Amino acid sequence: MKITHLLAACALAMLAPASAMAQGDYPSRTIKIVVPFSAGGIVDSVARLIGDKMATRYGQAVVVENRTGAGGAIGTDYVARAPADGYTLLLVSPSHAVAPILKKNIAWNPVRDFKAIAGFGIVPNIIVVHPSVPAKTMAELIALAKQSDPSMTYSTAGVGTSNHLSGELLAQEAHIKLTHVPYKGQTDALNDLLAGRVEMMPLTAALAIQQVQAGKLRGLAVTTAKRASAVPDLPTVAEAADLPDYAVGTWFGLVAPAATPAEVREKLARDVSEIIAMPDVQAKFASLGMELAPQSPAEFDAFVAAEFDKWGKVFKQAGIEAN
Repeated sequence: MKITHLLAACALAMLAPASAMAQGDYPSRTIKIVVPFSAGGIVDSVARLIGDKMATRYGQAVVVENRTGAGGAIGTDYVARAPADGYTLLLVSPSHAVAPILKKNIAWNPVRDFKAIAGFGIVPNIIVVHPSVPAKTMAELIALAKQSDPSMTYSTAGVGTSNHLSGELLAQEAHIKLTHVPYKGQTDALNDLLAGRVEMMPLTAALAIQQVQAGKLRGLAVTTAKRASAVPDLPTVAEAADLPDYAVGTWFGLVAPAATPAEVREKLARDVSEIIAMPDVQAKFASLGMELAPQSPAEFDAFVAAEFDKWGKVFKQAGIEAN
């Protein structure tokens, strides 16, 4: 009997942490939000905004940790391997769905290995051209691209970035040939566009608007499915070029390792949803150029799965292979 009682006590002790979580003791220590890109960028800014609000709500430290490299794959791999206890989360953007398609040595899968906490919204790109390009509309740009020999060039912040996705999808949907010129970052890509060394770029809206207003670039259309609130008179690519399936942008969300207890994920989802609804958070998102589009865990999981499938097909059709 004593041995039986001892075994029962041990079993109860092993279950205690999970039971404590279920009883609402989570979080009881520091939460880490991993950003798989460098500090100072928009992904980092979103993570710090959400993290600060979580820390205030929970009375626990929420630390943003930048784990960079391999187009976001290194930081994502770190979270995939982390204990699934709700104390290590990941701030995701399009690379989350694209990196496994473009890189051979990635072991994690965005659908299988992660579960959503929330989707936040999307930052549009704007198709901008150098003033020397005669096109004034998307229709004119496409017509010009069909006649160009050599093909029209567009700059991006690198392979697999939102800029690249925007250009590649445009080429496929409009049946035109475009030459991709990747750079190490958006600043370098923009500088060469401003200098006229490339002709076009799908540029992050906040940066694009500054250059268009200064008369240095010409804006033709936004890449997202809906018009951007910051430039409501600018049409979408879908409507301006009669390409109804065209939609690209830099989206953001928060995820956890897939095995994280459901009750922890549900608590995080409720709390983050309330944080996103705060007026000051929404104002900050707007200042970053984000179009707010909150998604529930189920909605964001479905969205990530659709993005993973979509870009797999796009890159396969383009003949872009993993390296």
